[in-house]
Amino acid sequence: MIRKLPSGKYRLYSRKKDPRTGRRRNLGTFATRQAALKHERAVQFFKRH
Repeated sequence: MIRKLPSGKYRLYSRKKDPRTGRRRNLGTFATRQAALKHERAVQFFKRH
């Protein structure tokens, strides 16, 4: 899940909520949406291998 921050950057959050905090885990902050999408694909790939 990618959200745009007030600063204009994009942050990648986990799809599921963290049971300990009730919030989504921050998986990185990126300057462009493209960079965030690229990292999200990498995360999905490594989750399966």
